[in-house]
Amino acid sequence: MRKHKLLKNSQTFDKKLLFLTLVLTLVGLVALTDASAPLAQKNFSDKFFFVKQQLIWAFFGICLFFIVSRLNYKIWEKTASLLFFASLLGLLLVFIPNIGERFLGARRWVSLGPLTFQPSEFVKLTLALYIAKLSTRDKKYLAYLLPIILSSFLIMLQPDLGTTIVIVGMAMVQIFVAGVPLAFFALTLLVGVILGSILIMFSDYRKDRLLTFFERSRDPLDKSYHIRQILIALGSGGLFGVGLGHSRQKYLFLPETATDSIFAVISEEVGFLGAALLILAFVFFIIRGIYIAKRAPDKFSRILAIGIVSWIGGQAFLNISSMVALVPLTGIPLPFFSYGGSSLVTILIACGILLNISSYAKD
Repeated sequence: MRKHKLLKNSQTFDKKLLFLTLVLTLVGLVALTDASAPLAQKNFSDKFFFVKQQLIWAFFGICLFFIVSRLNYKIWEKTASLLFFASLLGLLLVFIPNIGERFLGARRWVSLGPLTFQPSEFVKLTLALYIAKLSTRDKKYLAYLLPIILSSFLIMLQPDLGTTIVIVGMAMVQIFVAGVPLAFFALTLLVGVILGSILIMFSDYRKDRLLTFFERSRDPLDKSYHIRQILIALGSGGLFGVGLGHSRQKYLFLPETATDSIFAVISEEVGFLGAALLILAFVFFIIRGIYIAKRAPDKFSRILAIGIVSWIGGQAFLNISSMVALVPLTGIPLPFFSYGGSSLVTILIACGILLNISSYAKD
């Protein structure tokens, strides 16, 4: 068996993945500059407030992206357990007074001095690493369930159903590809659906979102206001859009323009054709990631690569699906585009790992 050495020549990396990652990051910054300006002006008297913060995180993330892309991916197999349990500790910190920060009724952020971050974003990566490591040890099925249950339980306590859906979906794809018997996979899926339904029924906020999804005319100035404004933005864009910078909905009609709803602003300005190009970019990202996973040199790198792709791709399409009313609003960010340093940096680190795996591709 040929021994894989750490490759020094950047030309051995997957150039298409490198190009897609950098383009999505750059276009995301441009879109955020436009979409967030009215909200930033209202809240901070500086229309560039959000994008200036995001530029700092983007620079930091890009630096880590290139550094990580040069690190042998085997490092992550050795440190997967430590990183995963450290990220669980981060999830516990959000519940500690004066450390965890509450916003809009949710405790999802940790504040340590000048640094504020969202631990659940890092769990997406560390869980992918940990599941990939377990897949190499011929662990029993229940060994996969424990980290999934622990992380999803702590995230649901915040509460954050959208992120829970993303990490559980990612882990399910990983253990399926790892070869877990289909019967166990189906049983886990069924249990997840039942528990998710119970959580929705016992949460007035989630129940309202679900009912609004099925009946959009319900309470148009309150409960269904968000989705109605999203659909107005999408409809206003038409085929070619109203033009870059000319969105009307971003002027405080549409909630969360810098985060959850940024796709709606993009669609209004560039129209159906522009939005379709954005969706195609994510499709190409997924295809490239699957290609890298198929050519990965060992089981750990293959399961890790498929986890990263299913997380980023799945999150993108869950966000977009909620924007076009195919699923209820989930409150998760659009990868590379939505405001948030924790999300962007974690995604860029993950892409760096994926890029490194591509340099060890089997011939």
